[in-house]
Amino acid sequence: MTILSLDIGLKRIGLAITYDEKIVLPLKAVIRKNRNQAANEISLILKEKEVKKIIVGLPKGGSSEEEMRRRIEHFVNLLDFEGNIEYQDEFGSSQEAIELIKGDIKIKRDGKIDSIAAMIILKRYLGLPI
Repeated sequence: MTILSLDIGLKRIGLAITYDEKIVLPLKAVIRKNRNQAANEISLILKEKEVKKIIVGLPKGGSSEEEMRRRIEHFVNLLDFEGNIEYQDEFGSSQEAIELIKGDIKIKRDGKIDSIAAMIILKRYLGLPI
């Protein structure tokens, strides 16, 4: 089953995919100009990749948990998708992503870290080692 994970941010949305639930690959992040444009781009990817399930990173804890949950759920409702949607705690995934690539590539705001965070979220969901 093809599963796509999303690390939804205000400026970038990281994406990762698995086709066999054993290997997780980061995809190119979607740079978010506005929520409709980002939702349309992701909806196209969902169709192209024949995704059956989406795993969405959701921050647990912290003072802004409810606000972030509301924003993320609103964005997910904009997607043209009929499959299953599940939420996974994303706590610390961005920091883990930075640690994973430290020294390997220059950290830029191009979405690579966001997609590696999405990869971590999906691996957590699948119970795979990071």
